[in-house]
Amino acid sequence: MFEIERDIYGLSAEERLQIRRERSAPLLTDLEAWLRAEAAGLSRSSNVIKPINYLLNRWDGFARLVHDGRICMTNNAAERALRCFALGRKAWLFAGSNHGAERAAVMATLIMTARLNDIDPKAWLADVLARIANMPQSRLHELLPWNWTPPTSTSSAQAA
Repeated sequence: MFEIERDIYGLSAEERLQIRRERSAPLLTDLEAWLRAEAAGLSRSSNVIKPINYLLNRWDGFARLVHDGRICMTNNAAERALRCFALGRKAWLFAGSNHGAERAAVMATLIMTARLNDIDPKAWLADVLARIANMPQSRLHELLPWNWTPPTSTSSAQAA
């Protein structure tokens, strides 16, 4: 499966989805059947049963990648994005308060999510702050980085 993921790296989500359905879905079906057969033949006290059950209990989430081309098989990108925060862990002790630290974490998460979605965080944040006060709560999801579309020059001119 990792070889397939290397082959489809850089393709559009639609292209990745099509190839995953053709090449990865049969492998996932075989893997699940094999894991279930192995689990059935193992003792509950076996060292191997715990990781097998871990994956089987989360199978729907793991197998989702053959239903959505946007999903990455690993969380490496997210871990790389958060690495700077782990390295500066001691600096985060001085956020002022627990509430301040929680707000900093939320903002850092949103900014990193914007970056992971190839969005300029400054442009995104400026637009969101300008629009959020007049946005109905039922439409706030439109401002999340993966749903956000930059304002067009006509909408900027109309706002002025």
